Amino acid sequence: MMPASPFDAHLANLAAALLPYRECERLLARWGETLARRLVGGGRLLVAGNGGSAAEAQHLTAELVGKLRDDRQPLSAIALHAETSAVTAIANDYGYDEVFARQVRAHGRDGDILLLLSTSGASRNLLAAAEAGREAGLSCWAFTGPAPNPLAEACHEALAVASPDSQVVQELHLVSSHLLCEYVDQALPAALAAVTGVAVDGPARRGSVHAGVEVVLDGGAGQQVQARG
Repeated sequence: MMPASPFDAHLANLAAALLPYRECERLLARWGETLARRLVGGGRLLVAGNGGSAAEAQHLTAELVGKLRDDRQPLSAIALHAETSAVTAIANDYGYDEVFARQVRAHGRDGDILLLLSTSGASRNLLAAAEAGREAGLSCWAFTGPAPNPLAEACHEALAVASPDSQVVQELHLVSSHLLCEYVDQALPAALAAVTGVAVDGPARRGSVHAGVEVVLDGGAGQQVQARG
């Protein structure tokens, strides 16, 4: 019997992960509503990651600063790993494990949200960031590979992708980022109305929201899909 081609094997792994991934729907919808309320209320989203997860974190910030689909007020989104001068200075002076944690202590405020992405769920710099976030009063979320893993346990809530293939984990993290933005956009009109007392029809109008956002992600040896929290 001929072995499966890389193409067939990859698609088979992705298909196997999609069914359990459906369990993440309610978590993503709730996160989107929470994030919309926090941003409208002046809170911030901090994000970070390593390797491929860092690239995915910046993809997420691009969707928030720009737009996913409909035009709306830009949302301030900052990927901590993209602060290259800060990252290299902190790594040089304090060690690489502190590159995100020190930025969280500098920028994070009580009630802000910290999102950390890691396929392995074991990156020490993200675990240190989660600890710093909890100490500063941030809500700590994570996108990870299969649970249990250290990062999922270190955060208040986690979306854990149940696949043994790190590539599939990263691909579904990207899907999760798109869906999170969809739910944020969907929730913004109600969030704005709650703050201003003025109903907003459809997508949030330009000039109506000013907020801060930053993200933390990581690449590693990943695995499968399940939601926790």
